[in-house]
This record gives sequence, C-alpha cells and structure tokens, in this order.
Amino acid sequence: MAVRKRTWTTKSGERRMAWIVDYVDQGGDRHIETFARKKDADAYHAKVNVDVGAGIHTAPSKSITVAEAAQDWISSVELEGRETTTVAQYRQHSEHIICRIGSAKLANLTTPGLNKFRDELLTTMSRAMARKVMSSLKSLLKDAQRRGNVAQNVALAVKRIDADKRGEDQLKVGLHIPAPEEIKAILAAAGPRTKPLLMVAAFTGLRSSELRGLRWSDVDLKNGELHVRQRADRYGVIGKPKSKAGYRTVPLGPLVLKVLREWKLAGPKGKLGLVFPTPSGDGVALHNNVVRAFTTAMRAAKLTDADGEAKYTGLHTLRHFFASWLINPPERGGQGLPPKVVQQRLGHSSILMTMDTYGHLFPPEKDAHEKLADAERALLADAT
Repeated sequence: MAVRKRTWTTKSGERRMAWIVDYVDQGGDRHIETFARKKDADAYHAKVNVDVGAGIHTAPSKSITVAEAAQDWISSVELEGRETTTVAQYRQHSEHIICRIGSAKLANLTTPGLNKFRDELLTTMSRAMARKVMSSLKSLLKDAQRRGNVAQNVALAVKRIDADKRGEDQLKVGLHIPAPEEIKAILAAAGPRTKPLLMVAAFTGLRSSELRGLRWSDVDLKNGELHVRQRADRYGVIGKPKSKAGYRTVPLGPLVLKVLREWKLAGPKGKLGLVFPTPSGDGVALHNNVVRAFTTAMRAAKLTDADGEAKYTGLHTLRHFFASWLINPPERGGQGLPPKVVQQRLGHSSILMTMDTYGHLFPPEKDAHEKLADAERALLADAT
C-alpha cells in the first residue's frame, strides 16, 4: 500500500498533478484512488490501512449507493411479511434519506458525515421523526452489511437522538385520562352498537388495531378472559400483534362478560368471526369509524370543550384509563397491581415503556422511612 505522485501533460500543454493511493484490500483485490491533494491521499491511505487490517474496508468501486441500498432494504422488509403500514413508514423514512444522501456510495459514508446528516434532520423536521429516520438509516446499513455491500455500519457510532420530554405534560386524570365518573357517563350515553366496543376498550386496554382484529374464537366467555393473537392495520389487513409481548391474555370482569354475551347474540355475524366488524359483519372496521363512535359517545355524555369538541382525542385515552385503573389502589376504585403485571396486561415490550408512561401514577410507598429503619436495625442488631 502506497501513496505516489502522478504527473502528466494535457493536449493543450498544461502540466497536471494528482496523488494516487494504490492498495490491495482484505480480499486480495487491487484498487487505485486518485486525489487532488496529498493531504487527502495521506488521510485516505491511513484510514484504508487500518480498515483493511481490521477486515472492514469496502472499496468505492465495489460499493452501491445509499439509494440502491434503501431499495434492497425495503424489498427485504416486504419479504419478511411486515404490515403494509410498517412498509409505508419505512418508505417515507427512505425518501428523507435518499433526498439528502441517496447518491453517496456506502463505502464513502463516515460517522462524522452521518452526524452532520443527523443534525440536518433535527433542523428540518420534528425530533420524533428525526429519531425514526436515523433508526431506519441504521437498519438500512445493517441490511447492506448483511448482503455484503458494505463492511461496516458507520451509523452505529452516530450520536443518538433522544426523546425530548421537556415541557411534556405527564398523563393526568381529567386532562389526558378519563376519570371513572366520565367513563360511566360515556358508557351510559353510548348506543347499543357502541357500548360493547367502548366497554371492552376501557376494561381490557386493547389498542384500536387489536379491538378491530379481535375474534370470537379468542374470547373465552366461560373462563372470563380474552386472548390477543392478531390485529388489524389501518388498511384492514389482519396480521400479528405489534410485538411478542402483544400476545397476551386479559381477564374479563362480570359486567364486561355480560355485555359481550349479549353482543354475541345481537351483533353482526360474518365469515371473519370478528367481535367488532363492519355493520355487515364481513369486513374489518375502520380505525376512523371506531374513533368516531367514541367521539359521538363523549358528545352524548356532554364531555366537550368550550368549542363543543369531544374532550378526549383518540381511542388510546381508554387504554390510558385502563392502565390507571390497574394501578390505582382498591380504596380509589382500582386494582393496585404491581408494575410488571400492568406491563403484561398492556402488552408493553418492556417495563421501561410502562414506567416511562405511567410510573407517576403508582402511589408512593407508605412508611418508607420506618421500613428502612426496621430493616437496618434487623441487619445490624448484632454489630452495635
């Protein structure tokens, strides 16, 4: 491996000079890269020398572009059978990546360069979207590395974009979470077709997609529980739960069971066997229609703001209510369950997600100082 100077004369008689890096990669193939300045050639020579020694070098001549790698990644995601909505989101992320660095070759990507890309994202889009785009870029490069199109994933060392929770309100009952009396009012005002749906949503915590994909075969009316085994995306396509933790069993109370038994007799029947299908029974209910039913019930219960709009936005507020109901102690009308059980009932993939969202709702432990003193005395009794 060497850096050498090359000089030549153009047809017009002009003298030209360039610096050549001549090297053999870890696979035994020879490569030549040309630079206008010796400083750049020396820097490339030093980097290649280290990368070849570590077996992580990809020559630019062998490298595909970021845009080509993005297409390979999307194709891989589709072959894995991911949901249509997931693929659509990844395509959106790819568009942000391609419009900025799509023409760059994978071999020429560097951590400093991608840190600059990261900072540009933060100045042109929301922090949440920037996080998703960077996550997709890392997945894109991981796929390219798996295919042998690049030897290393330089995006892994890029500074992470953390969620900015400054100024965000913690979930509060009466502001983000319906209070128990409000849940009662909503259910009382709901029509006969809407009440079973809202009852199950409020007292099982199922996501909208899980409600719309729930089958009668997954509801055990005899043992009083339901099983989450599938979900419906925004396009009405039935698929697997969001994660492994999404597969779960949720116990049902006697009032919910009563409503479900009545609904099974009165509700629409269809070949899909869904609990909450379209009115004909043969289709998957649209998410917007489910939300509209919730909004209508809130207005009927006079839970509106000064402009007459429904007080709470989105069916997810009923999931928040379910979480608070699990957490609240019995003296406050709840169940007083520990965090791990709450995580399992909600289908969260980690306890961190549960505690980040609902940790402030758990009541503080009583007599903490007294318990500490008793434990200290018990442990050190013989040492004093």
